[in-house]
Amino acid sequence: MKNVGDKLQDFVLRDQDNKPIKSSDLRGKKILLSFHPLAFTSVCANQMKSLEENAETFKQLNTVPLGISIDQPFAKGAWAKELEIENVRLLADFWPHGGVAKSLDLFREKEGSSMRANVIIDEQGKIIFIKIYDIPELPDIKEIIEFLKK
Repeated sequence: MKNVGDKLQDFVLRDQDNKPIKSSDLRGKKILLSFHPLAFTSVCANQMKSLEENAETFKQLNTVPLGISIDQPFAKGAWAKELEIENVRLLADFWPHGGVAKSLDLFREKEGSSMRANVIIDEQGKIIFIKIYDIPELPDIKEIIEFLKK
């Protein structure tokens, strides 16, 4: 398991618009990696909507929220449109399959998807927060915002 203090392995993933997002391009800002198992499921939808609803707060806290799952970019695009996600990038950890989730030890091999988890990376690329949730549990966005305010 990756731990607080470990460095995030740089990655490039495509977002819902099929545009590449490089983690190294986000240095100088905090990153919230909000892992969800699959698009088009209710708890995952609510998790991503909570990011969108708090986009301005994240901006004020110098934090880039990124939703991330193993779905491919075009599925993420359709889902983002359905959920009316406009301010948050939804990343496709599609190829190599679950590569970022695996690099953080958050991949569920048997199910072929990630765990539900929030990982916060600091401005220099170090992990400062990790929390894994039960699959049916909606992460508490207030807890994340309070942590970021410290």
